[in-house]
Amino acid sequence: METAVTEGRIEIRVFPDLESLSHEAVHIFVETSRQLISERKSFSVAISGGSTPRMLYTLLGSDQYRDTVGWKSIHVFWADERCVPPEHRDSNFRHAFESFLSKVPVPDKNIHRIRGEKGPEQGAQEYENELRRHFGMEGFPVFDLVLLGLGEEGHTASLFPDSTALNATVRLAVPAYRDRPDHNRVTLTLPVLSNALHAVFMVSGISKSRAIANILMQEQNRDRYPVEPIQSAGRNVTWLLDKEAAALLGTGRVCCSA
Repeated sequence: METAVTEGRIEIRVFPDLESLSHEAVHIFVETSRQLISERKSFSVAISGGSTPRMLYTLLGSDQYRDTVGWKSIHVFWADERCVPPEHRDSNFRHAFESFLSKVPVPDKNIHRIRGEKGPEQGAQEYENELRRHFGMEGFPVFDLVLLGLGEEGHTASLFPDSTALNATVRLAVPAYRDRPDHNRVTLTLPVLSNALHAVFMVSGISKSRAIANILMQEQNRDRYPVEPIQSAGRNVTWLLDKEAAALLGTGRVCCSA
């Protein structure tokens, strides 16, 4: 594995493939949850959909890792969800449930799914209400960990470049409208994601390499990517990249071997 520590609290780690990247993500999940559960008996995580995290979720539900996590003290939320029923093949909840939530002893009351089937407006409002009930009514929630991905065009969660959802400064969750009604979504807002104690971006594939290079190397292009406010918030941010996603970073950005 190669790793580089950049300015502030941003760390970049590059792995040979998605499998080794996913094992590192599990390690972060296990260690951070153990520490915080030991300190205050609770741990909150927001997870994402997409193809890259699926191996992570499969590992969490596997014999190798299932019993290493204090599931009864963990609250699971979602960074975003499509406006489909929970059994739909495109549901982020369904993928997580089938991969690990159905295989680990996390209490049902600790699973806080986004009810995307209610539609973008109602689904977002109900999810915001759920967040307020759990974290309290004042200020923005502080997730212990958010697990995020990155799209080819640079979106994270369901925050797309040039989306009106990026303008939310008070809301916790908002609709994310797409070109087709059946593609509409609900997403956590930038202030919420930026307020997490630790944000982990999992990115794989050569198709993401240009966006990664722009975000991590080219100052003039960063502002158009929704991840930049999360990076600039002063919290801990870790980028877990496979070698294809990191292909355009160059040796100056990834400097140390481990």
